Amino acid sequence: MAQQETQNGDSIKADAEITFTAVKLQVLVEAPKANDAVQFYKAAFGAVETGRTTQPKRKAEQELPHIISAQLQLAGSTIIVSDSLMTLHRMPSLSLTRVVKTGGTGITVCLETEDAEAAISKAVAAGAVAEGEILEGDGACCGAGRVGKVKDPYGLVWVISSPAKKSNTDVEA
Repeated sequence: MAQQETQNGDSIKADAEITFTAVKLQVLVEAPKANDAVQFYKAAFGAVETGRTTQPKRKAEQELPHIISAQLQLAGSTIIVSDSLMTLHRMPSLSLTRVVKTGGTGITVCLETEDAEAAISKAVAAGAVAEGEILEGDGACCGAGRVGKVKDPYGLVWVISSPAKKSNTDVEA
């Protein structure tokens, strides 16, 4: 009897216990309107901006840099607002633009855990499909250290990340 092949993941890690530390909704806004959306959420709902990652303007006619992710705190939860076209240019393997253009939800759920690889493997073993590679450092979004993406059987996109490791220079600063 031939050994059964694992599809799109490593079943060894799939059995590991995974603990998620945060759930973050990501709202994709048509570029370059993410900044306007952030200002709206602040004014309308009292959201507090806790972080922002931007890409410098790419063309001379652009006034503002694209927002890769603006993290807002609202009612004890984190909401990430992003320019949808920015995800395509900055992080092609994590591109969520296709979801918006194909009539998908326009929302992704970001889960944070200490072991992104194990969490992705577990999701794949349960029936999700991994999309793209796991990115680290400058290629990652949401201030995360490592980030990967899976799509569940129902079309919802889940971005799974592990926090960036603090270096000694980060602690001293």
